[in-house]
Amino acid sequence: MDIRKIDDTISVAPQISVDDVAEAARLGFKTLVANRPDHEEPGQPSMADIEAAAKEQGLEWVYMPVESGNITDEDVDRFAPMIRDAAKPVLAFCRSGTRCTVLWALSAARSNPAQEIFTKARNAGYDISGLAPRMAQQAQNKG
Repeated sequence: MDIRKIDDTISVAPQISVDDVAEAARLGFKTLVANRPDHEEPGQPSMADIEAAAKEQGLEWVYMPVESGNITDEDVDRFAPMIRDAAKPVLAFCRSGTRCTVLWALSAARSNPAQEIFTKARNAGYDISGLAPRMAQQAQNKG
């Protein structure tokens, strides 16, 4: 499992397996967030199986599928309160971790300086500099 820590509240990862859920719980994660739709590609684990494993391990489970390359403002509107209110730390996953990072960055832009967000993402291995215009737009939405 390739866990990439963004900060003390959230880490992201590429697709996890059912077996990875126990490791996530052992590492202290409290909430597991799936930002990947079921059946996005052949052979990916079913979200129902990962959800069952999460509940078995006592983790909160959030299934918030987002289409890769098409993150809408509505997606950010759903992600922002979820991540704010979730039991921490959170482990969010998708195919590569990028979609989770983008969702986090756009929601964080509503209350944090862009440079801080870029730095945290870069330290986790994600270059989100192309999001600057959307982050500036989100900074206007303090909701």
